[in-house]
Amino acid sequence: MGSFKNSVFILVLHLLEGALSDSLIQLNNNGYEGIVIAVDPNVPEDETLIQQIKDMVTEASPYLFEATEKRFYFKNVAILIPQNWNTKPEYVKPKLETYKNADVLVAEPNPTGNDGPYTEHMGRCGEKGDKIYLTPGFLAGKKLLQYGSQGMGRDEIFCYISHNLIILRCKWINNICFFHVKQIPNSCQGGSCVTQSCKSDRVTGLYEKGCEFIPNEVQTEKASIMYSQSIRSVVEFCTEKNHNKEAPNQQNKKCNLRSTWEVIQGSEDFKKTTPMTTQPPKPTFSLLQIGQRIVCLVLDKSGSMTVGDRLKRLNQAGKLFLLQTVEQGSWVGMVTFDSAAYVKSELVQINSATERDTLTRSLPTAASGGTSICSGILSAFTVIRKKYSTDGSEIVLLTDGEDSTISSCFNEVKQSGVIIHTVALGPSAARELEELSKMTGGLQTYASDQVQNNGLMDAFGALSSGNGAVSQRSIQLESRGLTLQNSQWLNGTVIVDSTVGKDTLFLITWTTDIPQILLWDPSGKKQDGFLVDTYIKMAYLQIPGIAKVGIWKYSLQARSQTLTLTVTSRASSGTLPPVTVTSKMNKDTGKFPSPMVVYAKIHQGSLPILRAKVTALIESVDGKTVTLELLDNGAGADATKDDGVYSRYFTAYDTNGRYSVKVWALGGVDTATQKGIPQQIGAMYIPGWIENGQVKWNPPRPEINKDDLQGKQVCFSRTSSGGSFVASDVPKAPIPDLFPPCKITDLKAKIQGDSLINLTWTAPGDDYDHGRGKLSVSHPFSLFLF
Repeated sequence: MGSFKNSVFILVLHLLEGALSDSLIQLNNNGYEGIVIAVDPNVPEDETLIQQIKDMVTEASPYLFEATEKRFYFKNVAILIPQNWNTKPEYVKPKLETYKNADVLVAEPNPTGNDGPYTEHMGRCGEKGDKIYLTPGFLAGKKLLQYGSQGMGRDEIFCYISHNLIILRCKWINNICFFHVKQIPNSCQGGSCVTQSCKSDRVTGLYEKGCEFIPNEVQTEKASIMYSQSIRSVVEFCTEKNHNKEAPNQQNKKCNLRSTWEVIQGSEDFKKTTPMTTQPPKPTFSLLQIGQRIVCLVLDKSGSMTVGDRLKRLNQAGKLFLLQTVEQGSWVGMVTFDSAAYVKSELVQINSATERDTLTRSLPTAASGGTSICSGILSAFTVIRKKYSTDGSEIVLLTDGEDSTISSCFNEVKQSGVIIHTVALGPSAARELEELSKMTGGLQTYASDQVQNNGLMDAFGALSSGNGAVSQRSIQLESRGLTLQNSQWLNGTVIVDSTVGKDTLFLITWTTDIPQILLWDPSGKKQDGFLVDTYIKMAYLQIPGIAKVGIWKYSLQARSQTLTLTVTSRASSGTLPPVTVTSKMNKDTGKFPSPMVVYAKIHQGSLPILRAKVTALIESVDGKTVTLELLDNGAGADATKDDGVYSRYFTAYDTNGRYSVKVWALGGVDTATQKGIPQQIGAMYIPGWIENGQVKWNPPRPEINKDDLQGKQVCFSRTSSGGSFVASDVPKAPIPDLFPPCKITDLKAKIQGDSLINLTWTAPGDDYDHGRGKLSVSHPFSLFLF
């Protein structure tokens, strides 16, 4: 009943082939390579934890090998060690491995005592999960008896009548021996508890509330790992032969009644492998320690950057990155390029505002010449290597031009170990640009020439380090723009909540003349002291200390020009997790008529934020925009209700090419954190075992206060860049309607009286979850029984 069995269960959920994950994992001759297990910076230093990780993977590998009929095993694993742990000779510098692309995160439990392992999974059945979460206590073996696997979700224990037999989940009770008992409240003394047999409802056949399913310690049944791998005899997955399609569980709902083994068989990994005829080798491990952030800006100053004030916009966004986004202690260099490359700044460590200001003065002020992207990249390599290895270093590459020679340096990029973040500016940026971010695990973004959408600011604002503590990262509170006419006003508010407020920055840009700028803090005090740069047309104000919590009001007035406002901040405390929004698309390429999916994860630490108002703005290369409301209702594109992941299908293609994604999230009076145990794909708590005919109760899991189930109210405002994607095969207008309604996945039946069944479900839209059928509306429908 070791933790290695639980790791097989969750790793299977994570490894199945799909496009959603940022993982570096590759399958090579039946062995999974590039698995990254990261230790959270908040975990206290403990060398035994590293050995426990090694032991778990080493024991899990042959178990996975046998469970998958000799097809898969774990070949090599990288363990990512926090920067704040002591350095050791065996710790080396990572290359492309980061916290962002880690497959497993070992972190302290939240809430305390909740040590159950789980997988974060935004996508659909058969798609890769995003990340697996384990706790030090779980790895230490402190919770081995309490946790088995739930398979797909922690929402309900299903017990129902079928063919006159009681069924639990996907297994007949006859196959795995369970007792149905109920612990008498307040009856536990000296480690023993009084129990009684459970009673069932004569109408529904369901057991009474509080009934627990207690397995016998000794079993002979071999399946299923996805139900309860903590039972020693269980070594196989459910197959088509023994999977119970009648069970009303998430496996059947999400996977079209398919068993786990059928889902695995449908994966690309399974299709491209055959069973091995020899035993696999043991996994190998590398110990990687995060170091200081090293980043070099590589900026296009070719002649096309004079179009639409692109060079000035580059200066505005570059200044945001240097003044606010990049973290204290980072090393930053700068290279510009046209048909050749020019070193504007060697690596400089940012220790104060002095270094930040110096670097801003190196931003390019004139544009001319052609475009040689590789010249810029190779020059950045030289800048970095003068002081450090390129392994794990970063390049921020911005260009607006085409370059037929861009592929000439791809091999050097692959061998360098550098991570390249790409920013495509305007409609003509090199089509191969995204290949650089794909091959190195960097972020890909796109900004149009529509200044009011503030895309370039969003792209540079999204470039916080993925390796540092979340308390050090820049968090964007607002990103807004508007083209004003005839002395109009741009008015609005920004919420500074209690989880942020440090290093708060208000930044305004304009296209013609400096506007009138008015800003008031929550007490009504007018804020003065904006620093103005008339050359690049921007003004900014850094709020000293911690900004006041509450609603900040602003009013901007100008004549016939475009204004933008960007507000950023950092966590107010190193111990209070800030509310964060992470947005992404399910893929970085979209092929008509396949829909794309927009995701926004909103959490405070590990607790999901519920009932927020979340909106996505998707802008095509033509500058056209589509606004989508994202939902956390468990219907349509949304995999799980109330897990803090808001989702929606995107079907409104209008042209081929790049699309940018931005998400706004607003928490108001109805918004709250999810307390207790959130909805997750994870391990089920096992309340006890039957040993020699006696119930042996496990320690109770953390209590959930029903009166506080939705946690405390959270008011906040956030914006987040979701990167970009590239669409293809979009026909010319009129675009045909080829999108069907999405599948209904939440149909429920409830018996009312002796002769009535009430059915409810969330209605789909005409185009997946869009159209006349509105989401989140339950429709009652009655059936009479005769």
